[in-house]
Amino acid sequence: MAGRLFDEADALLAQGRAAEALALTAPLAAAADADLGVLSVHAAVLKALKRPEEALAFDERATAAFPASAIAWHNRAATLGDLGRGADALAAIQEAMRLGLDGAPTWTVYARALTATGDFELAETAYRESLLRAPADGLIACELADLVWMRRGDAGRAQAVLDTAFHGGAAPSPLLLHRAKLLEAAGDPTQAARLLAMAVERLPDDLPLILAAAQAAVETGQVAAAEGFLAMAQARAPERADVVNQAVIVELAAGRPDAALATARGGLARDPDNTSLWAWAASAARAAGDPLYEALCDYRQMVGVYEIETPPGWASLPAYLADLAAALRRLHPFAEAPIRQSLRQGSQTLQPLLTSTAPEIRAFFKAIEAPIRAHMARLGEGSDPLRRRNTGRYSLDGAWSVSLRPGGFHEDHFHPLGWLSSAFYVETPTAALDTPERQGWIRFGQPPLALSPPLPPAHYVRPQPGRLVLFPSYLWHGTEPFTTNEPRLTMAFDVVPA
Repeated sequence: MAGRLFDEADALLAQGRAAEALALTAPLAAAADADLGVLSVHAAVLKALKRPEEALAFDERATAAFPASAIAWHNRAATLGDLGRGADALAAIQEAMRLGLDGAPTWTVYARALTATGDFELAETAYRESLLRAPADGLIACELADLVWMRRGDAGRAQAVLDTAFHGGAAPSPLLLHRAKLLEAAGDPTQAARLLAMAVERLPDDLPLILAAAQAAVETGQVAAAEGFLAMAQARAPERADVVNQAVIVELAAGRPDAALATARGGLARDPDNTSLWAWAASAARAAGDPLYEALCDYRQMVGVYEIETPPGWASLPAYLADLAAALRRLHPFAEAPIRQSLRQGSQTLQPLLTSTAPEIRAFFKAIEAPIRAHMARLGEGSDPLRRRNTGRYSLDGAWSVSLRPGGFHEDHFHPLGWLSSAFYVETPTAALDTPERQGWIRFGQPPLALSPPLPPAHYVRPQPGRLVLFPSYLWHGTEPFTTNEPRLTMAFDVVPA
């Protein structure tokens, strides 16, 4: 009976039905004599449910019960890596390798642990060892390309990694999408759009490529080409949420805001919590003069500005922020940000800050509890897409830090997986903030499209150290570039209803 339930749970997990799998694995894993397979699958289920700390307890139990199992040590290392415990992950994966594991997955976990502990040269070597064992694994190639880009800012060397994987037999679509994002990060969106257009010619049934080509065409002002790509996507999956979303974007770029809004409303009727559609619906409503815009983008009510209290253990807020800045700067070793992020001329942390053991970072998450609860209370309840999800309870879904250098900025974007998003200012470029251009300020409401008439920023907030800004995740937000030789260090996180 246990074997049958285990097999069923494993199948459910493979289908993405982790909650159902948990109901089967929990009683099996609770048994004192649970075998390695049960403990491993139960830990994997917990990780799929975003409960890595609970998963680690079962991975640790597995290594205690089966200390000679290389697989148990590999699993423990992978979970420790997910939790940002790089040194512990490194020790665990080295034990797995000592016990005989030598496959691509193990070398990849080893590479990630080396990256987390700052040994980037050896991490690159480990990634290449992984690719020698699995030359067609595009995910490993993309991770290595990211590392090469972040270390050196050299798009050519990063592209060479992707090219090698392609010639090794990796599926072309993910590599092409990653290469296009790399070109954008390197400041060449025109070349990215050209690459995607050529890719669609050769892979005309690849929907992700078609949608990416449509978006790249919009962003480079090639509206007619974007409409052609959109027609291809609609012929294949007209009601898919990402196709509907792309239709709104193309219609808006083509100067048809009423049609864009109607399309967005149709998509939202089927998918009412689609943050991307709400973001584009707000822009379409603004361009069309529809009252929906005011309902979605009541900036003065929905954008909250709070000053955190000095955490216990620090004499003053400046003293705390200085220690927090020092802790964060240790997590910013790279020259460039990960490829798929909104920032330009700066870096973003890779470590999962929510599980950090650094006292300064742990204190931050305590300090923001009161402002988050105050903002939820300020919003109240309602029928709009923001307030109807306000349960009065919340959890954090991801947290990171960004360091911008002079000339740096965030492109206008929104957070499709969040409910509330944030910006917390640790260090700010004081001289820049007082310029007429509002250099370094956070702005709201401007979509990243050249529209006629244009939709400029509709709301600004001036940063200052210790200030937390909370806002709906569907709001467009970006940063005015700053040119002064000053630091700009921030933290950010997304909030989701619990």
